[in-house]
Amino acid sequence: MASRHRQRENHYIDRIGWLRAAVLGANDGILSTASLIVGVASAAADHRQVLITGLAGLVAGAMSMATGEYVSVSSQTDTEKADLKKEEAELQASPDAEHRELAGIYVKRGLEPKLARAVAEQLMAKDALEAHARDELGISEATTARPVQAALASAASFACGAALPVVTAALAPGKGAVWIVSAASLAGLGVLGALGARTGGAPMMRAVVRVVFWGVIAMAFTGGAGALFGARG
Repeated sequence: MASRHRQRENHYIDRIGWLRAAVLGANDGILSTASLIVGVASAAADHRQVLITGLAGLVAGAMSMATGEYVSVSSQTDTEKADLKKEEAELQASPDAEHRELAGIYVKRGLEPKLARAVAEQLMAKDALEAHARDELGISEATTARPVQAALASAASFACGAALPVVTAALAPGKGAVWIVSAASLAGLGVLGALGARTGGAPMMRAVVRVVFWGVIAMAFTGGAGALFGARG
């Protein structure tokens, strides 16, 4: 017997908004802060200077991520609102043309013309703007931009990611800080890549290799630059 209650299916696409911001923020937090610490430590700076640099990078990076994400997603929101306003005006001015346009979309997706017109008519009778937003503009509840949510997720995830190299640097001995922070940060990047891939339904090994590879490149360049300019100082 079929269940009387509608079963809600969970899809990976439902997580794309917060997942993107969280993974990007945490990954950037680990990578940028660890690279900064490695670069400064390679320049033969003392332990206190390394810690101050790491903490400053954590705070500045979190604020930068939040601001950048808010501005970026707000721009997307403004574009979505403008498109919806334009679509609403078109629906009021020429509903028959909009009905034909929506039916044409369904025909291209494989429906017979008669059925496509019937589906378009029923959906527009319920909520014409929602139907056109979803099927013509590609705007739905799952993909709608949320600036504040994205900004907070980015700032919090950056700070959590950046805390790993900062804490590691605080506990690591002075001469071994470069290698210990690098190893701990690369391990953190690998774990983050695996978790992000698992949450998003992507292949884990590919994600881990990708993020660790670029982590090695970033820390090698900043460490080399720090050692070079430190030797010249």
